[in-house]
Amino acid sequence: MPVQNYMSLTRLIERMHRRFLDVLRKELIAEGVRDINGVQYLMLANIGDDEIMVRELVERGYYLGSNVTYNVKKLLDFGYVEQRGSELDKRVIMVSVSDKGRRLLERMQRREHLHAGAFADMHSIEQMRGAVETLRRLERVWDDVVTEVHAA
Repeated sequence: MPVQNYMSLTRLIERMHRRFLDVLRKELIAEGVRDINGVQYLMLANIGDDEIMVRELVERGYYLGSNVTYNVKKLLDFGYVEQRGSELDKRVIMVSVSDKGRRLLERMQRREHLHAGAFADMHSIEQMRGAVETLRRLERVWDDVVTEVHAA
């Protein structure tokens, strides 16, 4: 039974990620944004208030199945992020969210609050906390597996 639950959970994660990208695409279109996609929006959201190296987006590994460099270029081309060379190493490219990107993040965060409202009752909040804890435990297990593989 634990193996079946594990397998069900891993497959559900994949489906939920794809469905979440569908939701983001729908929400972007509702906001009149047609120049970026859900993955690109997630990159924008993960950059947030930080200034990060493009390499960090790759290393975080959030964008399986996407070309990070291509997506960052699109975010740059459409004005959602800004870039500059690192002061320490000119080969390193730093990106940060532009004013246009911040405005989009604010609009989309309002939409996220509406979706979160669907979980407003206490029972759902406790279930969500449990789901988050389960997913974090799974992430730690997978981190250990990846670390062991790279150490070998």
